[in-house]
Amino acid sequence: MVCGRCIAAVSAIFDELGIKIKSITLGEVETASSISEKDTAIIENRLLETGFERIKDSSHQLTDKIKSIIILKISSLDIEENFLISKFLSSELSKDYSLLSKTFSQNENVTIEQFFILQKIEKVKELLLYNEFYLTEIAAKLGYKSVQHLSSQFKTITGFTPTEFKKLKVHNRKPLDQI
Repeated sequence: MVCGRCIAAVSAIFDELGIKIKSITLGEVETASSISEKDTAIIENRLLETGFERIKDSSHQLTDKIKSIIILKISSLDIEENFLISKFLSSELSKDYSLLSKTFSQNENVTIEQFFILQKIEKVKELLLYNEFYLTEIAAKLGYKSVQHLSSQFKTITGFTPTEFKKLKVHNRKPLDQI
């Protein structure tokens, strides 16, 4: 789950089945009581129909948690210039970064750093299209050292400068869960 609507969709599935949720966050649902195998199978089918899947093994759960944390951090638009994803994730998950990095790379075929950059670029696209901030503000909010750094990274990933991207008729944005 990568957004509030995802949480609402998953919550609705549990509500339909009359299963009380103790807590629900991005990528995680804790129920108030145990769930029967029959209900678990129904939930899994409904999740698949909605475009989600239940993550069963701990390695994929950890990867999903890393993705959720990164997406939330980028959404906050509060990334310091000296921000280090390695220290941030280690602190958030209380795990050694080398374990997090290895697990993530094995499951996603990209590094955490690459995923972080791709997520930031998608956020830049969104902010450019909404036209709420100048490029200098976007760079500052997403932890870039300069507009030139943002522009260079943006062009490397998309093939366009931010200005060229804004002028396109088709903006080729990707859903966050497909990055």
